[in-house]
Amino acid sequence: MSHLQTLMLDTLLGTKHVDSAALIKLHERTLCVASPGFSVMPNDIRTLTNGFAKNPLQARREGLYFKEKDYKCVRADDYSLYAKNENSGVIVVKTHMYLLVATYTEGMYPSVCVEATEKLGDYLRRKGS
Repeated sequence: MSHLQTLMLDTLLGTKHVDSAALIKLHERTLCVASPGFSVMPNDIRTLTNGFAKNPLQARREGLYFKEKDYKCVRADDYSLYAKNENSGVIVVKTHMYLLVATYTEGMYPSVCVEATEKLGDYLRRKGS
């Protein structure tokens, strides 16, 4: 297991309020690491990177289609996208090199998922990643 995967699993899944997580290489638009059993397909990667590449307000208006579900976008800016679908959601944080993706499901606290994902994103930005 790579250092990045260990860091991601410990800081995100370790909270028990993140169901799955992945790091996507921003410029290559490829999956770098993911939690066990979490596959992010190329069309999902394209959706997430386009959420930042285009005007984030467009993502907020139109929502996101991720992992074969429509999500209502509740936050969209230059560094973060938050989207929800009933009792589940996806949090995406952009760093210099990566998109950090975390999901939560029913019974998990979205606020804990957001906080953990944003903190790891801040850490990666400080490290230049």
